[in-house]
Amino acid sequence: MPDPKHTTWQQIPFDESVALRLSSSLRADPLLCRLLAQRGIKDPAEAASFIGPAISGLHNPFEMKDMQKAAGRLDMAIQHGEKILLCGDYDVDGTGAVSMMFAFLSRLTSQLDYYIPDRITEGYGLSIGGIEYARNQHCSLLLAMDCGIKDHEAVNLAADYGIDVIICDHHLPGEQLPAAFAVLDPKQPGCTYPFKELCGCGVAFKLVHALALLHNTPVEELASLLDLVAVSTACDIVPLTGENRILVKFGLQRLNRRPRPGLWALMESVHRAPPLVVQDLVFGLGPAINSAGRLGDARDAVKLMLSADRNSALVMARQLARRNAERRKVDYAMADEAREKVKELPGLSSRKSIVLFNRSWHKGIIGISASRIAEDFHKPTIILTESNGKAVGSARSVRGFDLYEAILQCRDLLFSYGGHAHAAGLQLPVEAIGAFSDRFEEVVSASMKKEYEAPVLEVSETLSFDQITHDLLQSLRVLEPFGPHNMTPVFVAEAVGDTGKSKILQNNHAFLSLRQSENGPVFTGMAFGLADRFSRLRTGVFDIAFSLKETRKSAAPQIELLIKGIRQCR
Repeated sequence: MPDPKHTTWQQIPFDESVALRLSSSLRADPLLCRLLAQRGIKDPAEAASFIGPAISGLHNPFEMKDMQKAAGRLDMAIQHGEKILLCGDYDVDGTGAVSMMFAFLSRLTSQLDYYIPDRITEGYGLSIGGIEYARNQHCSLLLAMDCGIKDHEAVNLAADYGIDVIICDHHLPGEQLPAAFAVLDPKQPGCTYPFKELCGCGVAFKLVHALALLHNTPVEELASLLDLVAVSTACDIVPLTGENRILVKFGLQRLNRRPRPGLWALMESVHRAPPLVVQDLVFGLGPAINSAGRLGDARDAVKLMLSADRNSALVMARQLARRNAERRKVDYAMADEAREKVKELPGLSSRKSIVLFNRSWHKGIIGISASRIAEDFHKPTIILTESNGKAVGSARSVRGFDLYEAILQCRDLLFSYGGHAHAAGLQLPVEAIGAFSDRFEEVVSASMKKEYEAPVLEVSETLSFDQITHDLLQSLRVLEPFGPHNMTPVFVAEAVGDTGKSKILQNNHAFLSLRQSENGPVFTGMAFGLADRFSRLRTGVFDIAFSLKETRKSAAPQIELLIKGIRQCR
């Protein structure tokens, strides 16, 4: 595993004149304005919109290609009492989209059903099994959410059966679109929708938004659905800018004030108490929801999210939490095994990519392992296992590298593939793994830019411990919700030292107790995966990179540090 000392700490650039102009116009804290400038915000109106997003700031859904057709067809199905089948992927985005759409449409019609494919036997996408289920249940309209953009065979079969398909997807389309009744995907050619980064549930919500507008329903009346949209958006790791920022901000408000019974039960079961932030969704609720499909039936997640009774929801949520604990054990064991296989790769230090295959690895866990290996070794990573006689894999990228484009250049060796720049899935013949691994390495080697080969820790500002106050933390909150393209600010404190109360913990973690001057304030915090680095430097002074967190372990709120990096003093 790479030594953290090789991580470069890089100041996020910004235009000082822009920061000064924002500070003067907004009469805001200069530090806050520098952080806004680092986010590419240049004028006061843009800053005000960023600081105070409003639901009214959502785009008109009818700007999306095919939306008029899709909303009209869905409205007709409701008016005529047609049976509608909701299909979604088995991960958070897909199950969240199905739950959100079911919650909305159930107010308008009782002719609803849903179908989630089995991860192991059916795999990703709109499945043939889903189409056969729609036919057997006499459905005449099918909504495919977080899937469908490449599922030509399934869409064609639906047409043969007289079933109209509306696709609500956000993945990159292939050279041709499926012959669906309507295709909603901001990334499809010819779509001029101004925001391209919605998740699958977000695209489905725009269909709900359009239907509401057809009936003169204000978008504000859809706020009760935004908890599900927020969970899906956050867990799909899409940029938290533009519409996603609005959806997640107001979804978190809903979660923290009036969570639906299923999500309340999940919060209880994974021990995430309000106020929740994005990290609680990504690392708390999301993995538990995903565990339904990884080690069981993904429909359990939908049942939980749609549950109206707190007691029964709590039973289901605890079951998912237990299943997630089982998943974690399998995940850690698989990741350890994968790390050992990586170390056996010939010429590892000179390789730009990692491709691993083990036919016994669990198909439901390979995506998590790919993420861990990509992070540990800082190389684009593909983890493959065998399913139904094929090699199936999950791929994860590193900062600055377009994974989807690299896989696209290997497509002649693949049965299927899909995804985006940061994550993808693929299937190929087992006997083609060697050729694919070689080709993928060639592509990565040719296209990986030098500046992205080593991990980088982006830092916002240097602070002294005396500057860390509750007022500062309050000022930073206007930048929330934090996530991709709006990351939690990372600060640097120079020449800090151990108070003598720091502790080395298991799994290379450490609890740190630090001060910067003899009579100055003491701050504590966790350093995950950095215990060995701290041990080498703890006898002297050193620099730390950290983010700030407020905790309520006692009557008075406390400020804690989340240590991101430790280095020798410059």
